[in-house]
Amino acid sequence: MAVTRERRRQDGTPASLAIGRSCGAARVDALLAGQAAYYSARAPEYDDDAYPGSVELAFAAILDRFDPAGDVLELACGTGHWTPGLLRHARTVTAVDASAEMLAIARARLRGQAVQFAQADLFAWQPSRRYDVVFFGFWLSHVPPARFGAFWSLVASSIRPGGRVLFLDNTRGRRDENVPRRPAGTVLRRLNDGRAYQVVKVAHQPASLAGRLARLGWHAHVIPLSGHFYWGAARPQPAGQDQLGPCPDAHCLAARLEEDS
Repeated sequence: MAVTRERRRQDGTPASLAIGRSCGAARVDALLAGQAAYYSARAPEYDDDAYPGSVELAFAAILDRFDPAGDVLELACGTGHWTPGLLRHARTVTAVDASAEMLAIARARLRGQAVQFAQADLFAWQPSRRYDVVFFGFWLSHVPPARFGAFWSLVASSIRPGGRVLFLDNTRGRRDENVPRRPAGTVLRRLNDGRAYQVVKVAHQPASLAGRLARLGWHAHVIPLSGHFYWGAARPQPAGQDQLGPCPDAHCLAARLEEDS
C-alpha cells in the first residue's frame, strides 16, 4: 500500500487552499480548536438543516451501490446522520468524532446497533486495527490544506489491503457565511443564539481534488452531484505502479447510477 508524499506545486493552486501554507502550525491548531468548539456547541441543532433532501436521496443510492460491506470506519461521524446507511451493509461500524456532544446524540440515535463509538481528535488519532471501508461525510472540506496529506495518511493506515474509501462533501459553503477579509479557506458560522465561530471550509473542486489525491498515491474518482455537492471513491495505488487513474469502483458505480437515472 504505497501512499507517497505530495509534491509541492507552483501551478496556480486555488486561493482557498492557501491557509495551510500561509499560517503557522499554532494558528492552524487554534483554528481547529475553534472549529471543534463550534461543532460541540452546534450539536443540538445540527440535524435541523444539515443536508438538502436531494443530497440525501442521491447519496442513499450511491451508498447502496457502493455496498460498504464488512468492517467500516466512519470518520467525523457527528450525530450519526449517515451511520444508518452504512449499517445497512456493514458487519460493524466504528464511528469516531472529536465532539462528546455529537457522540451523545449519535449513541442515542443508534442504541442497540452494531456501532462502536470513539471520541478522538482525528488529527492526533491512530487506528488500532484496519477496516474494509473508510467513510467520511462533509469532513474533507474541514481539513486544513496543511493537514491534507497527513489526513490521507491516516486513511491509508486505516484500511486493509484491497480496502476502499467513500466520501461526500460540497464545493462551496453557504453564501451567508462568506465574510470579507476572512482568511482564505475559512468561513464564519453562527449558531441559532448568534454566537459566531471561524471554521475551516476548503472548496475542493472534483477534478482538482482527484488530481491531488493521485499525487498522494490514490486511485480516486470524484463525481459532481447537483447543487454544488460531490462524492468520491478511492483506493490506494498498489506499490510499483506508476500510472494513476480513476478508481475502478467509482467509475463503474457512476456508470450504473447513470443507467438507473
